[in-house]
Amino acid sequence: MFKKILIANRGEIACRVAATARRMGVKTVAVYSDADASAKHVAACDESVHIGGSAPKDSYLRWERIIEAAKATGAQAVHPGYGFLSENEVFAKACSAAGLVFIGPPASAIQAMGLKAESKQLMEKAGVPLVPGYHGADQDPALLQREANAIGYPVLIKASAGGGGKGMRAVDKAEDFADALASCKREAINSFGSDAVLIEKCVPRPRHIEIQVFGDTHGNYVYLFERDCSVQRRHQKVLEEAPAPGMTPEIRQQMGNAAVAAARAVNYVGAGTVEFIVEQGADGSMNFFFMEMNTRLQVEHPVTEAITGQDLVEWQLRVASGEPLPLRQDQLKISGHAIEARICAENPDNNYLPATGTLQIYRKPDCSSFEVSPVRIDDGVRQGDTISPFYDSMLAKLIVHGDTREQALARLDASLAATHIVGLATNVQFLRHVVQCDSFAKANLDTGLIPREAAVLFKQERVGLVLVAAADVAQTLLDERAAEGADPFSKVDGWRSHCVFTRRFEFEFGGEHVPASLTYLHDGALSFSVGDAAGMLEFAATPLGIDLRFAGQRALVNVYRKGEVAHIHAPQGATQIIAIDLLAHAGEAAAEGGRLTAPMPGKVVSFAVKAGDAVKKGQILAVMDAMKMEHTIAAPVDGVVAELLYAPGEQVVEGAELLKLVVQ
Repeated sequence: MFKKILIANRGEIACRVAATARRMGVKTVAVYSDADASAKHVAACDESVHIGGSAPKDSYLRWERIIEAAKATGAQAVHPGYGFLSENEVFAKACSAAGLVFIGPPASAIQAMGLKAESKQLMEKAGVPLVPGYHGADQDPALLQREANAIGYPVLIKASAGGGGKGMRAVDKAEDFADALASCKREAINSFGSDAVLIEKCVPRPRHIEIQVFGDTHGNYVYLFERDCSVQRRHQKVLEEAPAPGMTPEIRQQMGNAAVAAARAVNYVGAGTVEFIVEQGADGSMNFFFMEMNTRLQVEHPVTEAITGQDLVEWQLRVASGEPLPLRQDQLKISGHAIEARICAENPDNNYLPATGTLQIYRKPDCSSFEVSPVRIDDGVRQGDTISPFYDSMLAKLIVHGDTREQALARLDASLAATHIVGLATNVQFLRHVVQCDSFAKANLDTGLIPREAAVLFKQERVGLVLVAAADVAQTLLDERAAEGADPFSKVDGWRSHCVFTRRFEFEFGGEHVPASLTYLHDGALSFSVGDAAGMLEFAATPLGIDLRFAGQRALVNVYRKGEVAHIHAPQGATQIIAIDLLAHAGEAAAEGGRLTAPMPGKVVSFAVKAGDAVKKGQILAVMDAMKMEHTIAAPVDGVVAELLYAPGEQVVEGAELLKLVVQ
């Protein structure tokens, strides 16, 4: 076994690898960029080496610096994690040339499976079923359009060197193909350095099911069963579970054997995942087609660990050091059901716009980290960390395990409810909505689940004005009581000798102004009125939050303040309310119109308009790139473009005015 390894990654996966290495007595070396100098993964390792600037191209993609760091620290092997250089055959070859073990497959296997078109040709020879499509080398746009027309719409355009949903576009009709192709190629070359694409037929209501495979240097192969990754947004996974609902032992064995055949075809070594598109029949039948092979550890590997009881990172280290696979196929068994939820810094209600900021509050349920348990959270962030625009938006992975799918679902919802994040937008509440919706609860799964259930997933307010306002007032009173001194005249209990005292509050909730009143009664009781609700307000502070009772509701709530904004977490969900300080806002002018600002830090890719152009509300004006994804910016109103304030390629900060628009 190795004595020391370098982890060529950051964030959650770097912490994950470090945890297993520490348990096995293997020393670890972290690498870090300018932005990550104080990151959790740096603290998790025994040593650390600075490798460059904040942008990945200046640090985590600079494999020469990573190899230099490994040699300088005496590391014997390099673990690439996922993303960045994990599927880069040049890096794998360079590690070998430098006398370092690459903890992953041979460079030849990465190369064979790294280009989707070539890998599909290889799989066809190996007898693995394929989706109809064009996988050729000729990338002439006119030819690609003809191929798409011949395949028949809808089709998928996919970056040949891609992964993670980047460089992928679904096209429903021929007239949309050219624009989708251009956008796909642009995103592909930015993410992978190649704009080559392939075209495939869209399978109606497909499921995305993948098989975890492992090979060793002794010619042994096993599959560690399947994961269902059908719940996706923008072709990126949101929830993953194992085993796949509705999977039969016969289909599982067929898919497992096909995955092993794919691995054998390229002499695969280490952890890999063979991904299949599954066509569902009305009778429950499944036809599966090879999609791609990820030649690395997957983000969702913990669900496989949960149902098998195996540490896949330990398997990686043992195989890379020359040991045989720890278990044979007949020794692997499925136990229970596991589900993983990816917690991301993004706003699902605003087209999943990535979010940056500071994790002012990061509160987790009782859980383990990087090891199998009923509730597990793997993360690479801590409370107080700043989330930058340079890297992927995923903050953490919440993994639950139960005896049954129903138990795992209940455990997942409860754990999401106990996950409190304040300081930037996240998808935690969106994940709760997905888990609770009929399609997911009843395992009616396909890659279209999120758009199909959109009415109950987006722009949901589950807590409500009454409970939210009562919670904010209760927190206000608790804060005031905590600040009271011993002097009885310092008390703020509203006591009056000859009358009752009524206190006014002003809120903004759901975009509407809401007045409220609180009356201090002589017996110390409190009468509260907000909206259509009125009654006695009762509350008590507990170690777990505020035990709140008002208007026939009782709930344990947590209130976190950020300026005038109160973030409320209740059993029904989480929301926020603005407690307006009228004196502080006196004299403010109306918001200025005609401005269009960057919604997040990033790079201006292009403008679709020029000065003098008349535009309509909703018309695309610009394209920005942030957190490895492209985002379109549309006109908020009808108007005329007065001036473009940046040029394509320039970096902008959040809130920067991109152009001036004269409102008509």
